[in-house]
Amino acid sequence: MAFAKGKRAYGYCDRTGFRYPLKDLVYEVNRGVRTGSRIGKDVVDPDHPQNFIDRVKTDDPQSLSDPRPDAGQAASRALWGWGPVGHELTSNTGSVGIVTVTTE
Repeated sequence: MAFAKGKRAYGYCDRTGFRYPLKDLVYEVNRGVRTGSRIGKDVVDPDHPQNFIDRVKTDDPQSLSDPRPDAGQAASRALWGWGPVGHELTSNTGSVGIVTVTTE
């Protein structure tokens, strides 16, 4: 079936109702699918990437099924403090030459 070329044809924007040359109307796209509405090029909103979040695999599987705790876990969680802040692991010793300083 043959259609007219439409060089001088006009169409109306489904969003604003303004008259545009038919070649300046584009299809509205929502989540990657045409809605059937024709919108003027100057008022069209591009499809935002956040509309496609559910199409991307975003789960982060655990690498081991039953991991065991780290043997050095207590040492890695130790706090360091001084004076009134204190902690049971705050005893420090430092030395320079023959001078040794110990804090508790």
